[in-house]
Amino acid sequence: MGELIYNLIVARGPLPPVFAALFFGLLVHAQEPAAPPPSPAPNPQELPEEDESLQPKTYSLNPVESARDINVGNQYFKKGNYRAAANRFKEATLWDPGSAEAFAKLGEASERLHDYAAARDAYTKYFELAKDAKDAEAIKKRMAKWPKSYAEKQRK
Repeated sequence: MGELIYNLIVARGPLPPVFAALFFGLLVHAQEPAAPPPSPAPNPQELPEEDESLQPKTYSLNPVESARDINVGNQYFKKGNYRAAANRFKEATLWDPGSAEAFAKLGEASERLHDYAAARDAYTKYFELAKDAKDAEAIKKRMAKWPKSYAEKQRK
């Protein structure tokens, strides 16, 4: 590279200052040290999620969000979309684990979906939270009528 610049300057005569600066800039750039090698890739478990929607949702006590999910779940329930209602009621229980209403509604939606294991879990939590629940006897009577195959599975 240096010989090329020498030949251009000496053989052709003086260069305009712009070309001289360009050639000397190339010469200096060619002599700069190479960039350091890239660092090893970090552990994939330590990388932050690029897509925020793929990150697991974290829940903290938020009764307002719980009430909002209960209201939306009620709308789904009235329309007969029990799966969506159950999902909303489940969200409500995660936002406010002390909400007896959310557990009662989750139990009812799960019961309509014939998911008796989830319904039993939700109703059990409801009974723990609302010890003086007026509808407890009616719910227990409905639970007693659930299919026999479910009752046998629960005994095992």
